[in-house]
This record gives sequence, structure tokens and C-alpha cells, in this order.
Amino acid sequence: MKDPIYKLRSATKRAKSDVANKLISMCLHDMSRRISQNWPIKVDGEEYGRLVRERFGNQCPYCSRELTDSDSVIEHLDGMNRLRVGLHVPGNVLMACKRCNSEKRRDDSLKILSLARSGWESFLSHDGTRCVAPCRTCLYWGSIWADGAERTRRLSENLERVRSFRNAFPEFQRALPSLMESQRALLTKLYTDCQAFAEREINSLLTDFGSGPDAPP
Repeated sequence: MKDPIYKLRSATKRAKSDVANKLISMCLHDMSRRISQNWPIKVDGEEYGRLVRERFGNQCPYCSRELTDSDSVIEHLDGMNRLRVGLHVPGNVLMACKRCNSEKRRDDSLKILSLARSGWESFLSHDGTRCVAPCRTCLYWGSIWADGAERTRRLSENLERVRSFRNAFPEFQRALPSLMESQRALLTKLYTDCQAFAEREINSLLTDFGSGPDAPP
């Protein structure tokens, strides 16, 4: 059982990481607007919404379950983090169920993907035959489709359906390779610099606090 001091340090570390991740998200949103400003289809436009509905109906692109207002969220196929360099642009934005959105984060947060090139492809590649047990994502898919043959078939079908959808946006496909090559290192540096800045500023403020006239005895 972890002691309270360990928990306190972990919470402080997570808080700094949350700030850095928020900065990464802000950067990716600004990058998205600049990259897609001259694209013929806008991510928040009616035409894009129609294309998503036509391709996926009212179903989660991962598990195919029917979506409800209370169980659906905006989903970025490539996660908007420093590792996946996902953008809020046509071809990367869909609607998914909350459970798949949450489960997919494990693959999105991996520094090195062993099952596929991208987080969303990796998420749909956990068919129970390629991972070292116990794999939480394989267990998740096993809870959706208990039969192994059906699970493999459904995951493969949804994988191809999402790939086909992304291929319908040539501007996004042209921008994707250069983004992955050039921006991942820059975003990682931004993340590290943000955490280092937070550490310096917090230590500086605490030093001033501890030496001021109102410092506790």
C-alpha cells in the first residue's frame, strides 16, 4: 500500500502533467485552424456532419453500438497529444461512445506502438491473439464480442471502415505524414519545457513565500 507522501508527490506530478497536456491541446487546436483554413470542408460545418452520419450512421466507429446523447462524445481518431499529433480537422473527428473513447486512451498514450502505426489502428488491432496476457484492451473487446471469430471479423471491418472514411479527405492525408515527422519532436519539447517552467516558477514562489515577512514560523 502506497504511503500518503507518495500519493501527494504523484498528485503534484499529475497536476504539472495536466497543465503541459492542456498547452499541447491548445497548440494543436491553433495548428488545426491554420492548416485547415482553406480546406473545402470545415469540421464544424453541416457538410462534414452529413458525411460522418452517412458513413457511420448513429454508431460508434469502434464497437458499432448505437450512440445516445448521454453516451456519445467527440472523438479524435489520432489523439490530440504530443505522441499522436492529432488535429481537430475533417478526417480526424468523429463521434464515439464514451467507453471506447476512454479505453482507446491506453493506445494513444503509448510512446511506441507495436500493433499498428496509429493509436486508433492499434486500438482496433487487439483481437486477443497478438498481445501478452492480460491485456486490458483485449479484455475490453472480449466483453463486447465474446466469440473470438466474430471479434476478429468485427474489429477488421471497423478498421477498414475508418480507413476508408479517412481516405475521403485528401487534404488531411497529404498533411498527415509531415505533421508526424516534424511536429512530434516539437510538441514533446513544448511538453517538457512547460513542466520545467512550472517547476521553476513554483519553487521560486515557494522560496519567496518562505522568506517573506508573513512566512510561517
